Parts: sequence; structure tokens; C-alpha cells
Amino acid sequence: MLTQLKNLMTDIPKAIEEIKALNASASSDPADLIMYSLDATKVKHKPDVVVFPQSTKEVSDLIKICAKYKLPVTPRGAGTGFAGGSVPIKGGVALVMTKMNRLLNLNKDALYVEVEPGIVNGELGAYLAKENLFYPPDPASLKSSTIGGNVATGAGGPRAVKYGVTGDYVMGLTVVLANGEVLKTGIKTEKGVVGYDLKKLFVGSEGTLGVITEIRLKVVPLPPAVITATAVFEKRDDAVNAVTKILGAGLRPRTLEYIDRTAIECVEKFIKAGLPANADAMLLVETDGRQEDAIKEMQAISEICKNAESFEIASGVKEAEAQWKTRRSISASLQRLRPKKLNEDITVPRNKISKLMERVDELSKRVGLPIICFGHAGDGNIHVNVMHNDNDKESETALKAVDEIFDITIELDGTISGEHGVGLAKMPYIGKELGKTAIDISKALKKTLDPDNILNPGKLFPST
Repeated sequence: MLTQLKNLMTDIPKAIEEIKALNASASSDPADLIMYSLDATKVKHKPDVVVFPQSTKEVSDLIKICAKYKLPVTPRGAGTGFAGGSVPIKGGVALVMTKMNRLLNLNKDALYVEVEPGIVNGELGAYLAKENLFYPPDPASLKSSTIGGNVATGAGGPRAVKYGVTGDYVMGLTVVLANGEVLKTGIKTEKGVVGYDLKKLFVGSEGTLGVITEIRLKVVPLPPAVITATAVFEKRDDAVNAVTKILGAGLRPRTLEYIDRTAIECVEKFIKAGLPANADAMLLVETDGRQEDAIKEMQAISEICKNAESFEIASGVKEAEAQWKTRRSISASLQRLRPKKLNEDITVPRNKISKLMERVDELSKRVGLPIICFGHAGDGNIHVNVMHNDNDKESETALKAVDEIFDITIELDGTISGEHGVGLAKMPYIGKELGKTAIDISKALKKTLDPDNILNPGKLFPST
């Protein structure tokens, strides 16, 4: 065993030498190794080399070298993930896809766009808007997160309540497999059921089954009008019940976001938004479509929210941006409570959000740590943030609180990750949601596609 380990360590310099001979972008510069050693979780592990490919062929040639030396490869985009999925925990190659950022083809008649994985979500949206088209998935980090990362994690966002998540828009993928072979999968049509839907296998797989190098996405016509409003409630249950009533009435706002009392207080101290001091909860609502339809839908929503302390409809883009600023300032403002947080993206059936809030409140009081809830109430995806100081005692308490939050979520028929993925952060907990058979089948799939476990090893499932 020691001899095998020694030989492996000796082979790493040889592998890196071949990689650098193949790709001029390969870097062992200490600054690059540090920069690409972490993501938004702040978990760190330095790779042995960083590579910035610019084509599918470059990725394929690189993977063949890595397969030869059994060198780990961790694909990554902008590193905005909250699950540790892009941390090169086993060293090896940090495969940074951000230079593969071209828009390859736009078919306006068939309503799809083909892109490379490094294109930024917000930049793609801005380009499509000029063509009067719309790509709905919008994770909170859309100004920096890449489409490849969105696909690899199965990202969601505020618009998911009406339009769905990233996976609903993936029509086809080009993927480099663990042996360097290139797989093209998917369709260019609205329907297609020939063979297994392999593209679905790679969506949300976090780079553990293959490296995505090209993506075909469905797009839709750009809605001509968007109406934005905020509803402030003195009682949290009134806000949560309003969510259920809105959707139960057959209304489908494109955004239906929830913000709790503590988040409101933190944001007010942070940006002075003029939010009411007695607010227990707030909803941020958007409708879209034809102007008259969007207005009519918002009027119906305002009637459902008639017991709100206030219901303010933005008069234009500037006011709408101010309302969104409140929602987007939450994460930064929470540091006023505690410097550290564990950000979980649990999801429960919408009719159980109120029960979730009650259980989380009780847990927060019992453990003595602030637990802040906000997020996508329209689809039950609530971001639960356990705030703590940077010391061993509170860090341990926070981790135990997260463990209990996951138990509560499962009890309420929910899932422990709605859009962040599993990565490293949720890997210890997957047994709470997935049974042994499901885990065994998943590991068998991984073994089939990546027998030497070189693609993003140490993620999703323990011992992979």
C-alpha cells in the first residue's frame, strides 16, 4: 500500500508536466491554486494545477491524461455554490470553465440557444432580452454564476414558482466522460423519447459523471410587462397563508418571495429601506405577461393580501429595483447578527411552510442561536440560515441545529436541498432522504461512468 501511494505521488508531477505541455493555460502559480481552492462555503483545499480550457477538444485531451494517471478533476465555474461542490477536495486538476463562455447559436424560430458552460447567467439574459427572448431560471447569484454551474447543480431561483428550474430548460448537452470520450445527448425538438434521457442524468450531477462543455437551452418569448409589489404583514402566519391562497386561486406570479421579521430588521439597519418596524413578515411578488393580464393578476393578489399592513405596487422600474434591493440585501445584512452562517436551502410542500417556521422558531430558542428564514415561498424552497459566532462551542451548536432542521424537513415531506445541490456540505446527511437502494444505484452509476473515480471525487455520496 505504501509503495502504491509513493508511486501515485511520484506520478502527479509527470501528469502535470504532460498537462502543461498540452495546454498553455495550465498554472501551478500559488495565487491560482489558492483562488480556485474554495467556493462560497469557504471550505478550502488546493488543487495541484489549474487549467482554463477553451474547447471541448481541450477538455477531452486533458481528461485522457487525467485518466491515464488517475488524477482527480474538479470542474468549476464562478465558485458561487453553497455546497462545496467545486472544492478540489482530493487535489488534482481544478478545471475552470469560465473561458468557455461563448454563445454558440441562437435559433429564434425553434426557441433554443446553445452556449458554452462559462457564460454568466445574467449576461445570457441581457443578450436574449435584446432579441425579445427570455431564459427564466435566475439564481440569486445570476450576475456572477455560470450556466454550466447552474446546470451542474440544478439551480433554481425566484422565478421557479411559475417557470421552473434550470433542469426544465436543458434540451441537450455535450459532455466529456471520464475516459475522454465526448457524448452528445438531447434533442432540438419539443418532444423526444428515444432511449434513456441521459441529459437528465448529468443535470445536477455536480461534475461527478462528466464535464459539461456545451449546453442547449430552451428559451421563451420575453414577457412584455412585469409588475412588482411588496406586501408587509404584522403576523407571519398571514403572510404564509397568503402564499397558499394565491396559488390555490389559480394565480401564478412569476415571483413569490418570503422574508421573515429578523431579516427585515437586519436589512433595515443595513440599507435604511424604510421598512415598518412592526413587520413580522414580508412578501415580494411579481406578475408578468401582457400589461393588462399582469395588472389584473396583481390586483387579484392584492385582494388576497387585503389583511396586510401595506401592499405597495411599484410605479416603475426604479421602484421595482428598490423593492428587490431589500430581498437581495438579506445575506449581506445578516452578518450584523453573527459573523458566520450555515445557509441551507430546504424545501417543503407549500402547505407545510407555516409548520416549518414554528419548528424552526422553537429550535432557535432552544439552542440560543438566531435562525433566519427567507426565500422562494412560492415553491416551498426556504433558505434557513443558522447564525453563529466563530468559536468551537457555537459552531458545534450550529451544526447540530442544521442536523435537526434536516430531520424536521424530512418529517414534513420535504427535501434537504432544493437548489444548492449536495457537494460536501450535505453529503453527510443524504441518508436522511435517500434509502440504501437509491444510494447503491447512484454509486453503481458513478462506477459505470467513472470507474477510477477521477471526476469530482469526494462529493455527493460518502466514500466516492
